[in-house]
Amino acid sequence: MKRGPLWLKLQIACGDALALGPGKADLLEAIGVEASITGAAQALGMSYRRAWLLVDEMNRCFDPALVDTLKGGGRERGARVTETGAAVLHAYRTMEREAAEAAEGSAYAVLTTHLRKEPIASG
Repeated sequence: MKRGPLWLKLQIACGDALALGPGKADLLEAIGVEASITGAAQALGMSYRRAWLLVDEMNRCFDPALVDTLKGGGRERGARVTETGAAVLHAYRTMEREAAEAAEGSAYAVLTTHLRKEPIASG
């Protein structure tokens, strides 16, 4: 989220991996709506492979997994956000809102008072 010159970007680490960030949260939401990794990828303008890799990384970082894939030749195909996935997504979005509120506080005012419009030339 961007508020004036302050950019707030929450990222949750799992070792050296990025377990959850803004893009993965958007992907989780899209999977919830589309009930499909393919549909979610298309809705977000990304390749299926990229979406699958992001889902795989999230699932390897959380226990239990955030997304279940449904396999089969009949109607049971697609993907769904698990209860854990919904809880993690809700917590992440709450943290985003709380961070946005911090951008309205006195610390933000101090930062913006001293922040230049552009960096000075290196020299």
